[in-house]
Amino acid sequence: MTTAPFGSWPTPITSELVVVAAVRLGELHLDGDDVVWAEGRPTEGGRTQLVRRSADGTTADLLPDGVNARTGVHEYGGAAWWVRDGIVWFVDWADQRLYRLAPGGRPEPLTAEPGTPRADRYADGDVAPDGATIVCVREHHDGPSATEVRNEIVRIDAHAPSTPEVLVTGSDFVAAPRLSPDGGTLAWIRWNHPSMPWDSTELVVRDLATGEETVVAGGPGESVTEPRWQADGSLWFVSDRTDWWNLYRWVPDHDIEPVVRIDAEIGVPAWTFGSARYAVRPDGSVVFARRRDGYDGLALRSADGVVTDLPLPFSGIAAVRAAPDGSVVLVAGTPTEEPGVYRLDPETSEVTTVRPPRDLGVDPGYLSVPEHVSFPSDSAGGVGGRRAHALFYPPANPDRTGPEGELPPLLVVIHGGPTSAAMPVLSTSVQYWTSRGFAVVDVNYGGSTGYGRAFREELLGTWGIVDVADCLAAARWLAGNGRVDGARLAIRGGSAGGFTTLAALARDDTPFAAGADHFGVADLEALAADTHKFESRYLDRLVGPYPAAREVYVERSPIRHVDRLAKPLIVLQGREDPVVPPNQSEKIVDALRSRKVPVAYLLFDGEQHGFRRSENIRRALDAELSFYAQVLGFELPAGEGIEPVVVENLAPRHASPP
Repeated sequence: MTTAPFGSWPTPITSELVVVAAVRLGELHLDGDDVVWAEGRPTEGGRTQLVRRSADGTTADLLPDGVNARTGVHEYGGAAWWVRDGIVWFVDWADQRLYRLAPGGRPEPLTAEPGTPRADRYADGDVAPDGATIVCVREHHDGPSATEVRNEIVRIDAHAPSTPEVLVTGSDFVAAPRLSPDGGTLAWIRWNHPSMPWDSTELVVRDLATGEETVVAGGPGESVTEPRWQADGSLWFVSDRTDWWNLYRWVPDHDIEPVVRIDAEIGVPAWTFGSARYAVRPDGSVVFARRRDGYDGLALRSADGVVTDLPLPFSGIAAVRAAPDGSVVLVAGTPTEEPGVYRLDPETSEVTTVRPPRDLGVDPGYLSVPEHVSFPSDSAGGVGGRRAHALFYPPANPDRTGPEGELPPLLVVIHGGPTSAAMPVLSTSVQYWTSRGFAVVDVNYGGSTGYGRAFREELLGTWGIVDVADCLAAARWLAGNGRVDGARLAIRGGSAGGFTTLAALARDDTPFAAGADHFGVADLEALAADTHKFESRYLDRLVGPYPAAREVYVERSPIRHVDRLAKPLIVLQGREDPVVPPNQSEKIVDALRSRKVPVAYLLFDGEQHGFRRSENIRRALDAELSFYAQVLGFELPAGEGIEPVVVENLAPRHASPP
């Protein structure tokens, strides 16, 4: 094994490997004996293709070249397509109209072109039992501001163009319209500002003949998700009424019954439509995903109520669907494999592969397996005796080791949301760093999901305090335990994680030597005044009602503390980002330039909130590596052809002081 400086190790996990043949496996549906799933393909401009695997094992792409099954509802989308009897209904990203695609045919529009392009957006559909109509969410934009957006549930002819019939309106948001087995009752989720769907929602049912409505579950302090009718007329759903997102069922004219109550999360935050974390089998048993101590797992609840964990390797589960034969099909990944599509026999735990993860062709010695760690963290907001959580990835390379007596640099990774979580599924974007000699810690700070509602609510009113304290604590704890070099700590994050990154750097006591801000929030006040409807009141609970709490917004905004921003920073931004507009990044960059702080800025054309195009994903990774090499003082690996990024105001390495 050869000794080489940390960060400079040669690795087969290059930016090219990160994107070549890479796909983002998303939603999953069963259509008879066929399995249909979504693939986000960076090498095809980031579009979402739909793939059908027939019962004979053959697979076929369903959408014509250039068509992208992606909805803009809530800007984050999800549930942009559904299937029944060979027919696919989907929303095309280009115009946001709803299309019908019959076997062997071409996509045919079912909804009209609105007066303003992309003003009507559709998502989360359900086909009526008789197959004649569809109910779905429609988001109508009367203008560019969040106050000019209306969210409704509409009914549409499933096979011919028609004028949508509005069934539900009046709430700020609606989701998950689902028709009962006889087609006579509609269930849906609704909520209003300032709540987000993980704060307070209501599950409502309506008799479509009489119009009589019943609020089944939910209300202040309860988040309800994933309603699903069963053949016996019962309605199943996920609720966090006992701190954890667990599983319940409701029978009309009866009380709600718990199906699964455990100290683990079955549900996930509804950033996108269409989550599927449980599947009821024909015999009444249910297979469900549950998250505990940072890891997903699968469990079986038999018809008699006994819950058994299934001995499977999966650590992250994106979708679970029950097949008519009693098997379960799922999208899942492990710490050493990217997500794939699998079929599971819950009785034997036998797993067969439907769509394998890509073969990276990489020696397993290059793969760093995460360790779930918990550590003490006392926030500046006076929350004492707390513990936060993280996934720690040590450097891994079978051919290189660091110089004797040296410790690796650390990348502190901050997930977005902030109501989200770090997941322990193989990510080549993480292994890109660890195989070069970086340690990585992916922090589940207070406010993250997967640890119960109480932990999730630690961030209420304290965004910019608890999250920052936990990220600093993670870095200091690892350095204090001799696992990383305390003089070479860097922090990186995107979106809300970008805000935490900037806030952590804008502290007089920051331990970080550098940072990377991916489309992050720099000005909370500007974000409160200029963002999309879904998140337009999100900060009311994380920071305070605006403008009444304006002083808090000003105090916590990194842009207001540029005098403290003295560490080198790289900023990466999509030009067409509707969630965090480019002016947020440009304010920070301009401020650092004016103060002669080392800064690099890359603006990517054609990208929204998060990078989807392969060439941009590659450039962002390689530019960030080049940035760290210049700032932390190591050489880039030879042979990768990495184009150095320009870091303005950075003194030449080893230069003497003026």
